Amino acid sequence: MNTVFIAGHSRLPSGMAAKNIYETLTITAEIDKKYGVIVTASCTLATEHGRDFVQYLLKGHSLQDGIDKPVQAIKEHYLGKAGNALASAMKDLYKQYENMVKTPK
Repeated sequence: MNTVFIAGHSRLPSGMAAKNIYETLTITAEIDKKYGVIVTASCTLATEHGRDFVQYLLKGHSLQDGIDKPVQAIKEHYLGKAGNALASAMKDLYKQYENMVKTPK
């Protein structure tokens, strides 16, 4: 298998529909091991449309290039209450990716 599954977590702001279901927001991503490219992504937003939009924003970014571009894409294009939580979850996911890359196989 050429991919890994990584998750990043953050706290949700109060007053969100997803907060009634989850205490935290999670972004999960299937990532190509060789190039660090996000093959597919998902998150725990309450609406399918929101989850699909986040996947659209993140798919194709290479984590080998760092986290700035995917976080900037979230900040520029996702204007809902969960924007900061999504950016934080993405940063947490990136930390998990960095740990994976640093760990000898």
